[in-house]
Amino acid sequence: MRVFLTGATGFIGSIVVEELRAAGHRVVGLARSDAAAQTLASRGVDVQRGDVADPARLAEAARASDGVIHCAFGHDFSKYVEMGEADLRAVSALADALAGTGKPLIVTSGMTAGTYGRASTEADPAQTEGMLGVRGRPEQLALDASRMNVRSAVVRLPPSVHDVGQQGIVSMLVATAQQTHVSAYVGDGLNRWPAVHRRDAAHLFRLALERAEPGERLHAVGEEGVTLRSIAEAIGAKLGVPTRSVDPAASADHFGWFAAMASSDMPASSAATQRRIGWRPTQPGLLNGLMDNYLAGAPLTT
Repeated sequence: MRVFLTGATGFIGSIVVEELRAAGHRVVGLARSDAAAQTLASRGVDVQRGDVADPARLAEAARASDGVIHCAFGHDFSKYVEMGEADLRAVSALADALAGTGKPLIVTSGMTAGTYGRASTEADPAQTEGMLGVRGRPEQLALDASRMNVRSAVVRLPPSVHDVGQQGIVSMLVATAQQTHVSAYVGDGLNRWPAVHRRDAAHLFRLALERAEPGERLHAVGEEGVTLRSIAEAIGAKLGVPTRSVDPAASADHFGWFAAMASSDMPASSAATQRRIGWRPTQPGLLNGLMDNYLAGAPLTT
């Protein structure tokens, strides 16, 4: 296929490029800068100049493709709602451009289902209100596109997509430990986050492009739930700082805006994804990476 990929120079998208090219697909990557264009060209990727905030340019590139993978999402979490609105416009443009073609549209989402006390599954619908709706509304829009003869599917990513040197949202815990000289968790720390290695996630994106059914949700979950206490202990051991509990009432003082996330319990299963699409996570787990090399050489802030 000739695959249009947004976020092609990003942490996940750059590995999706490798996956697609190794499988024989031709990749067209969106580049908003000369540096991004040069990076993509050096990796054998055709360059589509433009910005994910330009719906017309996205639609043009989508119409010229055999399929689309949408990985781009902003990183300024102080403007999280605005990033979600931009994502909604982007997904709408891509879906409209592919309407009536039967071509695949694979859209990235987060763990947007509101399940409490149990692991979320692929069958759980996204929440479309509140903060979970920031990712949930674009997810639902993408799935609704299946009614327009688009082979649309969603890949939900866990909060920690990790690899050497980067840990996804866990990086926020690392940064807080470096700044405060304490590796903390909230309460008993038994709340859980799912996790996946980025190479496993990239492999699922490729399988979704090739195999996903219209309207399908897929979970890129390699580990169903890693406790925040075990994550904090691994960070503390690597950085050489004490690990301790923070009272829930004081969590905002310690973690700032990140406190709600640090308190969240959000285990998730990928059993249906593995069974239906033949995906198997094979890369190292989050704690192995934290202890082995992800934090190697990371100095404490003084």
